[in-house]
Amino acid sequence: QSMRYNDLRVKGEQVDRLTAVKSVLNEFVERRHSDRMGLILFGSQAYLQTPLTFDRTTLKQLLNEAQIGIAGPKTAIGDAIGLALKRLKDRPNDSKVLVLLTDGQNTAGEILPIQAAELAAQKGLKIYTVGVGAEEMITPGLLGTRLGSRRINPSADLDEATLTAIAEKTGGQYFRAKSTESLRHIYELLDELEPVDASPEIFRPIKALFYYPLGLAFLLTAAICITTLLRSAGSRLQFQKSHRDGLDSNNEAAQ
Repeated sequence: QSMRYNDLRVKGEQVDRLTAVKSVLNEFVERRHSDRMGLILFGSQAYLQTPLTFDRTTLKQLLNEAQIGIAGPKTAIGDAIGLALKRLKDRPNDSKVLVLLTDGQNTAGEILPIQAAELAAQKGLKIYTVGVGAEEMITPGLLGTRLGSRRINPSADLDEATLTAIAEKTGGQYFRAKSTESLRHIYELLDELEPVDASPEIFRPIKALFYYPLGLAFLLTAAICITTLLRSAGSRLQFQKSHRDGLDSNNEAAQ
């Protein structure tokens, strides 16, 4: 629910944290043109929004469809790491990277974040952690005026110590984003720290080849149909010949 804080800006407009995060992540996903990427959302529970895929269009669509509170009001950081481990268990160690973004502290889940980080370190999962949210904002007062307004720290619940420990245990780094621009800079830095690896595994054919087996299947089907028709016609001719022979025999007997 803390993602509802309107303490960040996008194109000069004050927006909630989730809107700002989406604007930055859409740019990040678009730049990772040869990566297999996935998306995990976590609140009271962690669940897979998008499995690992090369399809950046679908990934961005499902990212943009995420709504505040869709995963529950709490923050299950440890479970999110555990789910990422499960989805990445069959990937090579040098290609397993998790970017964990949160604006709070662990308040739910079955596994503690540090325990999950220790398991991630054993499995070769590098985790970069990002704490997002401004440290100061003014809440509106009576009827939206300055009367009764107050200055608060909307990031008071951010657990930077745990996020730092998670990153250090797994060989990653912790970053603090207090504005949309600093968040954008962090993800640009992640591009440098984890450059896109254009390995042969990533390349996909750009020429459609499906029509070869499709054409072969069509020819086989046509051959089967023609053979069946010829056999059926031959059977009818044989029946007609036998019928005529029988009639001729009957006529000769009658004579």
